[in-house]
Amino acid sequence: MALREKLALLPDQPGCYLMKNKEQKVIYVGKAKNLRNRVRSYFSGAHDAKTERLIAEIADFEYIVTSSAAEALILECNLIKKHRPYYNILLKDDKSYPYIRLTKEEHPRLEVTRKVIKDGSRYFGPYPHVGAANQTKKLIDRLFPLRKCRHIPKRVCLYYHLGQCVAPCEFPVSKEEYAEMCKKIISFLNGGYPEIQKELRKQMEEAAAALQFEKAKELRDLIRDIQTVMEKQTIVFTDQMDRDVFGYVADKGWMCVQVFFVRQGKLIEREVSVFPHYHQEEEDFLSFVAQFYHENALLPKEILLPLGTDYEIIRPLVPGVHIVTPRRGLKKSLVEMATKNARLALQEQFALMEKDEEKTIQGVQGLGEALGMKMPLRIEAFDNSNIQGADPVSAMVVFLNGKPAKKEYRKFKIRSVEKPDDYETMREVIRRRYTRVLKESLPLPDLILVDGGKGQIRAALDVLENELGLYIPVGGMVKDEKHRTAKLLIGDPPQEVPLEKGSQAFYLLQRIQEEVHRFAIQFHRQTRGKNMVRSVLDEIPGVGPKRKQLLYRHFGSIEKMKKAKIEEFIQAGIGEKLAQKIVEHLKS
Repeated sequence: MALREKLALLPDQPGCYLMKNKEQKVIYVGKAKNLRNRVRSYFSGAHDAKTERLIAEIADFEYIVTSSAAEALILECNLIKKHRPYYNILLKDDKSYPYIRLTKEEHPRLEVTRKVIKDGSRYFGPYPHVGAANQTKKLIDRLFPLRKCRHIPKRVCLYYHLGQCVAPCEFPVSKEEYAEMCKKIISFLNGGYPEIQKELRKQMEEAAAALQFEKAKELRDLIRDIQTVMEKQTIVFTDQMDRDVFGYVADKGWMCVQVFFVRQGKLIEREVSVFPHYHQEEEDFLSFVAQFYHENALLPKEILLPLGTDYEIIRPLVPGVHIVTPRRGLKKSLVEMATKNARLALQEQFALMEKDEEKTIQGVQGLGEALGMKMPLRIEAFDNSNIQGADPVSAMVVFLNGKPAKKEYRKFKIRSVEKPDDYETMREVIRRRYTRVLKESLPLPDLILVDGGKGQIRAALDVLENELGLYIPVGGMVKDEKHRTAKLLIGDPPQEVPLEKGSQAFYLLQRIQEEVHRFAIQFHRQTRGKNMVRSVLDEIPGVGPKRKQLLYRHFGSIEKMKKAKIEEFIQAGIGEKLAQKIVEHLKS
């Protein structure tokens, strides 16, 4: 059905819509109070350049009607999580924050986790990043000797000798001792660390009085570390309530949201998110908040939002949480501070984008001038990769307007070249790439770059001009002995292009060469890894993928299989005849 016909059938009800490209891949998920008005708005009227790029890719759409706008919001969260569409690029950031978990086990332990499971364990956080959680956990590990091992070993480990583990592997530990330690840890993480500091300071003074200076120094360092890790957090509330404070700013089609985490009354850190948005500011902000809390097992007690936010739509996602849009006092000041920080972060983002855009344009212009041609807006670059001829592959990257266009990258497994031959490999890849370009009427590049020198340039030009009748400039990116970009050759016979080492054009050339090399190496490793999975077992009739997996799980390696007897293969679940066949084959 044509798009125009589908648009005419849209209902004026709330729901979600999924925009698709020509490959029927979902590229954007949105919600609407009125599907008819919202979806039609994409195909009428003027839009900014960012939205035009999205619209240009839309080849089809589908929609799902819901009973309310709140239900549409929840459905949008689920659809974004399922399809991970490109144009929901930052709203889809399905991030989970790290927590410190005190397990409920016979022998409890501490761990940093991103998963919150209702298993009786105690969770503390969230922490703004895993580094902060690990730093706090390491500090507690030094203070309280809970077990550190995931699985209890047979004998004591180094942690016991360091005084950081009670060693339940060898010594009985009473429930009362664990309960006391856990009580102190919970108190510490809930803000009761000044009492621990006071106790440690007393121990330090006693050690110093007893002339145990080394022990006194260790205790002094521990007190200082507690000060550093825990007291850098700003106290903003005395009620010790957990709160999340939101502020946002939108400009030029971009939005920045700042979230302040207040835990036990302390402002511990902030989260910054900058992303393109396509609809009304408040609507996209609430979409962000909804995805922020979607399937979050641990919620704060209170959420502070900017004044005037119509937050009723997100209430079903945060049951039991008090949502406030403060009008005065400290809470309002915190929201304003989050908003101010969002404004500054967005301004910084725009400044960086403008600077990057300026440098990129300078690079493309400079490269075109050095080559004596118009600006090479589309550059396609190739690199070959193999190890002594094994698993030969090649890769192509595309730079549009000086920036990598990763959707257009291509990989090539070499078919016709058996021995290590970089020139013939280049011929095959150039032939395959531009034969397809001609057949499918794909855009031709303004410039082709190959990783290599005169031989690679001549191989590429020979195929392009003599076989395909294409006359496209081909340059060779030559590296120095340290494997860094040294110079650019062009033409036939190849001549060096004068490029200043500090120019934006040379910097662009470096980026292209590094990117194509990275992509080729990555593909080669993938290919080699898959081929390495093919083993001597594949040569034995009767050993398929499942039996091979069974053998690796039982023995661990081919070397151990070679040393094993028939009885051991039978124990692994292999029949006697096949076991005998495997042993004979491995020995041969």
